[in-house]
Amino acid sequence: ICCLSPFKHLKNPIAHKLILRPCCDSGNVTFLISSCLPPLTLTSGLYVLLRVKMALWRYMGNGSNIPSIFAQTVNLHPNKPALIYEATGETWTFAQLDELSNGVAHWARGQGWVSGDVVALFMESRPLQVALWLGFAKVGVEAALINFNLRHDSLLHCVGVSGSRAIVFGAELADAMLEVRSSLSQSMVRFCTGDLGAEHLASLSAQPLDPMLASAARHPPSPCVPPKGMNDRLFYIYTSGTTGLPKAAIVVHSRYYRIAAFGYFAFRMRPDDIIYDCLPLYHSAGNIMGVGQCLIHGLTVVVKKKFSASRFWEDCIKHNCTVVQYIGEICRYLLSQPVRPAEKDHKVRLAVGNGLRPSVWEAFTERFGVAQIGEFYGATECNCSIANMDGKVGACGFNSRILPNVYPIRLVRVDEDSMELVRNSQGLCVPCRPGEPGLLVGRINQKDPLRRFDGYANQDATRKKIANNVFKKNDSAYISGDVLVMDELGYMYFRDRGGDTFRWRGENVSTTEVEGILSSLLGQTDVAVYGVAVQGVEGKAGMAAIADTTGSFDCSSFLDEVQRALPPYARPVFLRISPQVDTTGTFKIQKTRLQREGYDPRLTTDQIYFLNARAARYEAVNEELYNAIAEGRMSL
Repeated sequence: ICCLSPFKHLKNPIAHKLILRPCCDSGNVTFLISSCLPPLTLTSGLYVLLRVKMALWRYMGNGSNIPSIFAQTVNLHPNKPALIYEATGETWTFAQLDELSNGVAHWARGQGWVSGDVVALFMESRPLQVALWLGFAKVGVEAALINFNLRHDSLLHCVGVSGSRAIVFGAELADAMLEVRSSLSQSMVRFCTGDLGAEHLASLSAQPLDPMLASAARHPPSPCVPPKGMNDRLFYIYTSGTTGLPKAAIVVHSRYYRIAAFGYFAFRMRPDDIIYDCLPLYHSAGNIMGVGQCLIHGLTVVVKKKFSASRFWEDCIKHNCTVVQYIGEICRYLLSQPVRPAEKDHKVRLAVGNGLRPSVWEAFTERFGVAQIGEFYGATECNCSIANMDGKVGACGFNSRILPNVYPIRLVRVDEDSMELVRNSQGLCVPCRPGEPGLLVGRINQKDPLRRFDGYANQDATRKKIANNVFKKNDSAYISGDVLVMDELGYMYFRDRGGDTFRWRGENVSTTEVEGILSSLLGQTDVAVYGVAVQGVEGKAGMAAIADTTGSFDCSSFLDEVQRALPPYARPVFLRISPQVDTTGTFKIQKTRLQREGYDPRLTTDQIYFLNARAARYEAVNEELYNAIAEGRMSL
């Protein structure tokens, strides 16, 4: 009874599964408490946590950073393939990657950039992008990794919010640069990598980068002043949020190491693994969880410019890949492909990623013969990442309910409509019970590299992600914005993306940002943007409710404008044309009813349209089309 009393709040579902075993210890009788949980979950979790934490403290103590850790990797196997560019078959050894990044460092220093300066990178995924930001880091320059799908205002915002002094862009994005040329600061230096003629370069006021790098010195640069340590800034990764436009999340050296190392140890990767990375390198999944295994642990990474469902397994066979990366949508796309012999002739044993639905999970492993799924939850800037280390189907991670303070994260109650934190009589957040959905939060401790929250380039955005008096009085915690649910054993399951964002095609879509753009296109008309669930489809499809008081809305011209203004993943899949959009007394748009009714034409008299991507037009949704979409007969 005494031993169990600290766990009485766990109630019977857990308490009755605790076993008391007497054992003899120097004549004194003690009790060991063991749980019915798989040993791997508890033991491996503690092992990974301690190993990463000890390594971080060691690196912090000796003044290391990501470039110096990479230098150790290069010394271990200089001639081993580091990065393979699938598009061309080009292979870069660790020594070659090191030398090219040295060239980038010398070139950057020659431009007069110093430690703390920021340079934007705007290019499609390829090994050169890694060499660029790594070379910048060697002289203390910070890269801003821009999403290559962005255009117009969103692109300008991302370049501006980082305070970039220059921009390096790929020739494939020259048209996007041309659209914002006149709006970029005249003092911003522009460099182009790739094959672009002199006339195009002149029209963009850009200089060719490739010949400059070819003539740059290859020896290691002298250390930057002041030197950068593990808690200093490495680069920026952009994440959508409730503030509207993308936010520049600060990635410090310790965060880069932490994300990569957690993935390596939690999912038991091996030094001889070859990773197939088809995720964009402006995301933390592709650039840190993927490429990080190369820079820190010496694995070979195959960089794919763009995901291809039809080429996925052929690429893995061609390069002898043993690990693949995914987001939930990728697995579903692969399952929708025709069965072909090559899909089981690969050597892949581990798939690492997030957003894999339980039904897709089991179908994926059975059809393609992948032995292990490494599902995790996390965001670039968060301090509450979790991982599923024992293959519990559907779970995105685990946290001990018996020893919760070892990793101080928690699910807390929120108001479903406002997403405001629910407080008790002491003013503290209310923990969720097993099975009760709640907002995931993580206690902040800036002195602990695993608990720190570095925030964003914009301090207002940083403050909005911090709550006080969460676990106890006067503490602070990071607010993830995501709703999860924990079962009786401590496994966590992703439920929904809270606030004003939803996830579609592997991207976070900011409803506020899309509303602003659509409203501007429509002459400041009221627009409500929200995500709606579609049966059998990952994430939520974007839907826009548009106020049309004159009855003159034109779907065709609207689509033309949207295609120019928004990246594909942010374009509304569904439209709802209404006489007016519901607002509150303070003129905030009401979305609860709209989300509940979704795209079902039987629940409203408003006209609903569906974006038929193959026909490149919006089509009116009737009951027949609704059923075709709901049953998966109409592709999104």
